[in-house]
Amino acid sequence: MNNTKKILTGILALSMAASLAACGNDDAQGDSGNAGNADATTTQETTTTTALTVEVNTEALKEGEEEVLENAMSQLRDAELENKTVKWLAHYDINPSTNGASKSVALEMFETKYGGKIEWIPTDWNSRYDALSTNVLGGVGVDIFPGDDVFNFPKGIISGMFQPIDNYVDINDTIWQNVKAGMNAYSFGGKHFNLVTSVTAEEIVIYNKATIEANGLDDPWELYKEGNWNWDTFKSMLQEFVDEDNDQYGIDGFWSENALLLSAGVPSVGTTDDGHLISNLKDATLEKAMNYQYDLFNAGLVFNREQFNWSEQPAMMGEGRQLFYIIGPYALDGKPETWTHKIDPENVGVVPVPSPAGSDPYQAAKINGFALCKGAANPEGAVLFAECNIIGGIDEGAVAISDRKKKDDSQLSDEIIANLKEINTLAEQYPVVDLASGASTDIASYTTQGGDNIGTRAALHGTDWASNRESIADAIEMLVNDVDANLQSKIAEFE
Repeated sequence: MNNTKKILTGILALSMAASLAACGNDDAQGDSGNAGNADATTTQETTTTTALTVEVNTEALKEGEEEVLENAMSQLRDAELENKTVKWLAHYDINPSTNGASKSVALEMFETKYGGKIEWIPTDWNSRYDALSTNVLGGVGVDIFPGDDVFNFPKGIISGMFQPIDNYVDINDTIWQNVKAGMNAYSFGGKHFNLVTSVTAEEIVIYNKATIEANGLDDPWELYKEGNWNWDTFKSMLQEFVDEDNDQYGIDGFWSENALLLSAGVPSVGTTDDGHLISNLKDATLEKAMNYQYDLFNAGLVFNREQFNWSEQPAMMGEGRQLFYIIGPYALDGKPETWTHKIDPENVGVVPVPSPAGSDPYQAAKINGFALCKGAANPEGAVLFAECNIIGGIDEGAVAISDRKKKDDSQLSDEIIANLKEINTLAEQYPVVDLASGASTDIASYTTQGGDNIGTRAALHGTDWASNRESIADAIEMLVNDVDANLQSKIAEFE
């Protein structure tokens, strides 16, 4: 395999160089400057946490909220844990910190219902996989690792870091029904590898309602509710607004390319019905998504970061100088003074990333949960904690507590909170996950995780898909097949 990888990587490097030269674009910077370093280009990942944990301060609950938590806890199954400690390896702690941070409903229920405890094994973002390997191979018995990390699967399975959850979970049980599609996103060879607790939108479109009104445009959320929010209306609004001579710009956001690609429903690397990896670079729907992005660029509708030191400029949103900012929902977390987009809270608008007209509303999905580590000392406890997270995210009363805290912390309106929930429901029902980042560094570097002018990111920055595909598709297909052979071999060991 090592020789094959070297040969294919060489082919990719040569073909990509020729393709870029032919396009007359020698930009190698973009948002990363490190096309061959997958981790170096994923700045959005450093801020991720397990989503939909309902934060509460149990010493400051409002009247009646203690009863709400009791009711949520009553929905959990009765079980007795012989081992009450679940070992959690991550770059952040699930437990409330010493600075007075509040405790999640999930952890509160796990401690109260099962006498459980989460033991944090700390690491940092850059060394997280080294720490995982050290602990798993060292037989420490670490139980869970963040399941929302796009680099986990299938690399973590092939390297022997993760095990299937199927011996401990029946995904047909009622409690798992809302996340079943997310569970299937990480299903390989008939086995599941992620204790999914929720599925949320990886990206949303943020806009300034004041900007929309001032320019006489239709409100995107109203278009969505009417069934008229799609690629066509998205593009037409940009065409009406963008006027660089008048200091008005279009789409901003480092990861707009991935969001628009997956909104068509086909990732660059996915799985077949029987759980094999497959390259989709020759797929007609993917080609449609690439051509759409290329058209947006040619129409001058994409924010040119080259003019602004290769940086996003989200503060332009608050100034009325940008129309759309595609970013993760985390951009609305925290106090408004910390928001990079600088939109006044009363003017914040959110809408799903649009899909093609007539298509299902596919969304780039963030699969939140826990990867079950190989050699886990307490898989039963890990599953029960995952179930606590699920109930904490769907119980009506628990969610109401979460909504209250969001309003207190972020000054988000009831309308925006409800809209975000609806967008997440779309992601739950129509999730699309690209496995390129988790397949191998080679595959990621030439598809989803390269710079602005590489792979599936290049069309939005002026590289036509036909020539781009010609330079990488065959080699990527061979690399994916190679990874899949190793994946299926590893999965056979679990039989």
